[in-house]
Amino acid sequence: MRSYNGRVPVNPELVGRVFAPTSPYLVGREKVREFSAAVFATSPLNTDVEAARAAGYADVVAPPTFAVVVQEHTLKQLLSEPDAGIDFSRVVHGDQRFTFTRPIVAGDELTATLSVASIKSLGGHSMVTAESTIVDATGAHVVTATSTLVVRGDE
Repeated sequence: MRSYNGRVPVNPELVGRVFAPTSPYLVGREKVREFSAAVFATSPLNTDVEAARAAGYADVVAPPTFAVVVQEHTLKQLLSEPDAGIDFSRVVHGDQRFTFTRPIVAGDELTATLSVASIKSLGGHSMVTAESTIVDATGAHVVTATSTLVVRGDE
């Protein structure tokens, strides 16, 4: 396995790198319903258009963790970056956080941009913190999804 500075498996020069925005992702009503069922979200806002509209939303509201569906496209960019030094078979998802401006709603057209916030070494492993800023078709912020990936070093 390639290592940088003889210690960490991930290229530290990735810190601060901003990747190109993803192609727009259209949030479909059925995708929201399917995701809601998969994560056992039981609010009528997640499945019933009329309930969502009565609560002031344009359509069904995605559960908060739906943001990972959009974020995943940005993480693909990071994981496939040739000079990153990331071997996907050694990646473990360590942490996930969301900072919302507003909920994701069916009908949203979302674009995400990933930046590498930090890379830390811990016991020969790398902790990569990546922030995906997700905006709607007008460019307004919807959510920032922050993931920490653990890239295991040599055993």
